[in-house]
Amino acid sequence: MRFDDHRVVITAAGRDFGRTLALRFADLGAEVFLSARNLAAAERVRDEIRERGHRQVHAFSCDLTDPASIRQFAADVGRHTDRVDVLINNGSRYLHGPDLLSVPDADVVDTLASGATGTVLTVKNFLPLLLDSAKPDIVTMVSAAGTAGHHRSDAHDAFYAAKNAQAGFAEILSKRLRPRGVRVISLYPPDFDNPDPLSEEWETTPRGAEDALTAQSLVECVLFAVSQPRDCFIKAFHFEQV
Repeated sequence: MRFDDHRVVITAAGRDFGRTLALRFADLGAEVFLSARNLAAAERVRDEIRERGHRQVHAFSCDLTDPASIRQFAADVGRHTDRVDVLINNGSRYLHGPDLLSVPDADVVDTLASGATGTVLTVKNFLPLLLDSAKPDIVTMVSAAGTAGHHRSDAHDAFYAAKNAQAGFAEILSKRLRPRGVRVISLYPPDFDNPDPLSEEWETTPRGAEDALTAQSLVECVLFAVSQPRDCFIKAFHFEQV
């Protein structure tokens, strides 16, 4: 499976799962546009990818709580490419604490802004570039916390609210963009392990039904979904919790 003709935008790619996605897409030939709230973090991943021999990678700063920053990110990407084939909404602040009173108001605002408003505005600003693609996909890393009735996470209520907002947005977006050829794909993972994609553990560690979900499996879901023929709309991936 190769993505040599794909141009992929990934938010919050400066660490953790965003970094994992950026490394894997670059290794498979995609041109990658990655962002992080801190430009230095994005540049570290960019340099890491370049050290692996991939030159088609670009780093940007983007604060998903700031509409002007999102607009600037999309404009900067637009100066490098005339289209975006895959937009991955990976960015969303995690907030821990099952007690609503446990965090200050500013943390609540930041969590909702990054996960909910930030996702909507990122799609809005990148939609013109997506519509210029012959194979546009929008992938959103939601969370099991965005599914109805879920209560097993220790995340704060504000995180649950942000993820349910993402889920609702993806639902209506899928219906409204399908006639324009845009596939909207959502992933609803529970907490998962994120081994370094450059380690031996990534490819060689056997996994079984009793094991927790890993980032490797999630990446494979994303790669599978965006590689399908254009008449195949995989709307969502839901996962059992161990």
